[in-house]
Amino acid sequence: MAGEASADLHGSNLVKAMVRSNPGIVFRGIGGQRLEQAGVKNLFSSSDMAVVGLTEVIGKLYTIVKALRKLKSILKNDRPDLLILIDYPDFNINIAKTAKHFQIPVLYYISPQVWAWRRGRIRKLSQRIDRMAVILPFEKEFFRKNGMEVDYVGHPLLDAYPEELDKVKAKVQLGVKHDYPVVGLLPGSREQEIRNLLPVMIKSAEILRSSYPDIQCLLPLARTIEPEFIKTFIDNSIVPIRVIERDIHHVLGACDVALVASGTVTLETAIIGIPMVIVYRVSPVSFRIGRMVVKVPYIGLVNLVAEEKVVPELIQDEVTPDRLAREALTILEHEDVRANMIMKLEYIKKSLGLGGASDRTAKIALEMMR
Repeated sequence: MAGEASADLHGSNLVKAMVRSNPGIVFRGIGGQRLEQAGVKNLFSSSDMAVVGLTEVIGKLYTIVKALRKLKSILKNDRPDLLILIDYPDFNINIAKTAKHFQIPVLYYISPQVWAWRRGRIRKLSQRIDRMAVILPFEKEFFRKNGMEVDYVGHPLLDAYPEELDKVKAKVQLGVKHDYPVVGLLPGSREQEIRNLLPVMIKSAEILRSSYPDIQCLLPLARTIEPEFIKTFIDNSIVPIRVIERDIHHVLGACDVALVASGTVTLETAIIGIPMVIVYRVSPVSFRIGRMVVKVPYIGLVNLVAEEKVVPELIQDEVTPDRLAREALTILEHEDVRANMIMKLEYIKKSLGLGGASDRTAKIALEMMR
């Protein structure tokens, strides 16, 4: 069950690792193109399920309820050997209850962030989940203290990125000029995220243009988003923005600074070692509710893993073109700020493990199936 773009990526790598050990396994579930290419029969598309914020779920409620009913029917009638849940907590914790009822083993890979908000869900997890495979270093002790069987497998992103990345070579491959700053625009993998963030990112780039007339912007397109949707936002921009449909690390490798939606992509940017500004904005109602239940000091995973504010965060009303441009300009113009950030991003990368998360999780999954 992979309800988002990052879960689709990590799920596909897990499926490939499982198939290498046992080519006869048959997979069905929820996912995107990557899971489908890995051999999973997708019953529903993750792009139709992904939401951000608490009120934004309303627009996709019909599809979510329909998927829930379909999957519960499969668990009851077909009795699969294993249910693998990947993030997407509200949906997945619900479906885990049905699996438990029918005595189907449940593996949760990439755990819900119950350590951040709605900690009451830990009770449901301990009752419904047989085993956890967690990807952040501090998660193992959290779930172990709550009586769950848990393995720290490292972060799967490390398997998707090259050890070293040559910035000059990356710029040459993408055909961007080396002498001028390159700004990465990463507004998220969900349509609502992009509506909230991309217009602000574009306006901030236009402000940066007054300091750097030849500034270049690159926007790596998430697989969950159609090019035509992005085109409606960038057509009238006075800054040239190239939308690139290829692996994100090639795009990030060519950037001097990135404007990044809060989420997994902040860790991807950290692994490549690119200085960034994190932005987060949802509906006012979602934000007010979130403020009451979120129990972490930072919104960005990069800062949470580092346990300090390594990169700037702009949240809700702080997400303005002027403020975003100012933060990006500080990174571009102050070498000491930039060098310190890159050094700390390297530390974060090392804390995420040594790679091999998919293989470790596949081994756990196969053990549970036996």
